[in-house]
Amino acid sequence: MKRFLPDQYTMMLLGTVILASFFPIYGSWADWFAIATDIAIGLLFFLHGARLARDTVVAGVLHWRLHLTIVLTTFAIFPLLGLALGFIPESILPAPLYLGMLFLCVLPSTVQSSIAFTSMAGGNVPAAIVAASGSNILGMFLTPALIALLLSTTGGGGVSLDALEKIALQLLAPFILGQILQPWIGNWIRSKKKLLMPFDRGSILMVVYLAFSTAVMEGIWKTFSLTDIAVVIGLDIILLAAVLCITMFGSRLLGFSKEDEITITFCGSKKSLASGVPMANAIFSGNSASIGAIVLPIMLFHQIQLMTCAVLAQKYAERLKAKELKAEPAVA
Repeated sequence: MKRFLPDQYTMMLLGTVILASFFPIYGSWADWFAIATDIAIGLLFFLHGARLARDTVVAGVLHWRLHLTIVLTTFAIFPLLGLALGFIPESILPAPLYLGMLFLCVLPSTVQSSIAFTSMAGGNVPAAIVAASGSNILGMFLTPALIALLLSTTGGGGVSLDALEKIALQLLAPFILGQILQPWIGNWIRSKKKLLMPFDRGSILMVVYLAFSTAVMEGIWKTFSLTDIAVVIGLDIILLAAVLCITMFGSRLLGFSKEDEITITFCGSKKSLASGVPMANAIFSGNSASIGAIVLPIMLFHQIQLMTCAVLAQKYAERLKAKELKAEPAVA
């Protein structure tokens, strides 16, 4: 039963949204908080770059078929499914929430949970490390490019040069600096994972608080009803179920081993909240749609994917254990 309950981080996200709903930050305080948030996000991506070991990249890149499959799932199949959601009438799925669903579909994969679930299920962990990390690197380029393409396709405008510049300066530049310094500080940062985790999560909570404070001031809870939120939850579930089926059965049709199937399933079906919230803040800062509405689908998807993949990983692990027991020679 515990696996179905929200994790601590999700409860913190929910608490942050509630805090912003009742006590939104605005005026000069919001301006200073926005500067502090930008600095925190820059440090977050610096740490991401410093953590990624070069030998891990080299070791995993050789498995190109697996990585290509995950990349196509993350940045091709997901966006196509997002476009298909555009056929839903606006009376059912309001335009700002559809934009959020579309944005969700072009985000990179998660890192920590993809690796953790792959390990739990008995999958190819080195390949998962490279696939998840590589997805986040590619996402810095592909996510803004894809959202610009999809918005132009759906008649929703595009992504401004200012947004791309903000991503380059706030996300990509710190990441590259972290990679440059990785040989000297990488081991130390990886050894301090527990100490640095509050900073990782805290920086995302800062962005969520700022985004929802702005959304509350713009009347997000007056604009969207509980029915609208229920529709987003339902679409998140359908989207995740579709991609899980595509990755699981598709990897079998392509002849991948069970270990690689597990890696493709978990890395290909995830969407990163940690990357998504800062990117939304950078890409849509000048957009008429509320950033709070845009990040709402990924916040809901985050919890749904964690609960679903926890159960799925357990099922994979049980099958693996049963197979190993069956393969053991009988004791006389």
